[in-house]
Amino acid sequence: MTTTFITGANKGLGHETARRLVALGHTVIIGARDPELGAGAAAALGARFVRIDVTDDASVAAAAADVAAHEGAVDVLINNAGVSGPHGDPSDLTGTDALRVFDVNVFGVVRVTTAFLPLLRRSADPVIVNVSSGMGSFAATHDPSRVESSVIVPLYTASKSAVTMLTTQYAKALKDVRVNAADPGYTATDLNAHSGPQTVTEGTDAIVRLATEEPGAGSGRFVDRSGPVDW
Repeated sequence: MTTTFITGANKGLGHETARRLVALGHTVIIGARDPELGAGAAAALGARFVRIDVTDDASVAAAAADVAAHEGAVDVLINNAGVSGPHGDPSDLTGTDALRVFDVNVFGVVRVTTAFLPLLRRSADPVIVNVSSGMGSFAATHDPSRVESSVIVPLYTASKSAVTMLTTQYAKALKDVRVNAADPGYTATDLNAHSGPQTVTEGTDAIVRLATEEPGAGSGRFVDRSGPVDW
C-alpha cells in the first residue's frame, strides 16, 4: 500500500488530493498547521493527521519523526502548503512580505523535503510532487490569451517560479527519487476567493496523476491536467 504525506491538506487542493488518494487506496497522512482543522479533515477522509508548520524547523522534524514512528516510510510526498501574499501594485512591498510568502511556498518545500528524504528512501519507488503554478511561468504570464497574464501577485508568482526551478534541481540531484511539479490551473480555492473556473477536483488532476504514475515515468517535469507546461 502506498503511503502519502500531504502538507496543507486540511482544505482546498490538499484536501481534495487527500480525498482522491484515499479513494485510490493510499494510506494518506494529512499534514496541517491547525490541529483542530487537520484532525477534522483526517477523520472525515479516513486519513491520519500529523501537525506540521512548514515554516518551523522543529515542527517539520517532529512531523517526520511521527511518521517514522507510525508508518516507517513514505512513498509519496506532496508539498502543497502555500500562501498567496499581497495582490496588485508592488510599490509598497516589504522584505517582511517577501519573507512570509517565500517561507511557506519555497523554504517550506526545502524544509519538508530534507526532513522526509530519509523516509522516502525507504520506499521502492519514492516520489515528490511539488505544487507549483502556471502563475510562475514566463510563457503563461506573457500570453495574453491566458488568465495568468492579467493577474498581478508579485510574491506568489515569484515563489512558484522558484518552486519549479527547485523541482528541476532536486530531480537532477536525486537520482533515486522521482521529483516533479504540478500546475493545478486556475482553481476555485481560498487563495483566489474561489474565483477560479476549475473545481478542486479538476485542479488536482495533475497532482494525483504525478502521485500515482508507474515507476520510471520521469523526473524533472512541470505538468498541468493537460500535459507538459512551458515555463
